Amino acid sequence: MIKGSIQSIETMGLVDGPGIRFVVFLQGCKLRCLFCHNPETWDMEEKNMTTPEELIKKVKRYKNYFGDEGGITFSGGDPLCQPEFVLECLKLCQQEHIHTCLDTSGVGTKPELHEEILKYTDLVILDIKALDPEGYKKMTGYRIQEYLDFLELCQKMNKKLWLRQVIVPGINDTEEYVLKLKEYVKTIKNVERVELLPYHLYGVEKYKKLGMPYRLDGVPAMKNHDLEKLNRILQGN
Repeated sequence: MIKGSIQSIETMGLVDGPGIRFVVFLQGCKLRCLFCHNPETWDMEEKNMTTPEELIKKVKRYKNYFGDEGGITFSGGDPLCQPEFVLECLKLCQQEHIHTCLDTSGVGTKPELHEEILKYTDLVILDIKALDPEGYKKMTGYRIQEYLDFLELCQKMNKKLWLRQVIVPGINDTEEYVLKLKEYVKTIKNVERVELLPYHLYGVEKYKKLGMPYRLDGVPAMKNHDLEKLNRILQGN
């Protein structure tokens, strides 16, 4: 029997996809992003184990709140690190006519299942960690190719995309970087939204509790007015 390890659930999410979302945060992630504020999701611990049927039964209780735009978002960690579970959940959602969203880095444990997963996915929120192999390795500790392969598959299958980029002071908070990002986005089709997310310090205490070094120690949170300036550059003609 397939079961999923769930870190937490948000029943009335407003930022992880269109409309009101039932957001499922799953355990497991292969990346070790410098700015990650959820290190407790990295390992594949067995937390709140549930079957796809049990989860979707809970989701259906909130279906009346979804309206025309809302639905379920699988996040993490990274949902692609529990591909069999996510795939079965997505299939059940399609049967129930529930809008599905995948919030992912594109890096999972079984790339051979990605195409099948995307068949049942209405929207992909894809994290852009960096624009080149060197920057990606520095930011995530991982190679960029799996992300590129997943993006190519999304393009091949004409999946709707929201793109997200975390902006970290001293790393990618420059006009030069955002202009490169802007040009990069132009090469991708079916992009409905591009979001710059501010680096924050919400995860610092988690690292202390887990006895883990915080690799961006001393880096300040991204200031809102600086982010707004970069957003204007991104959105400008």
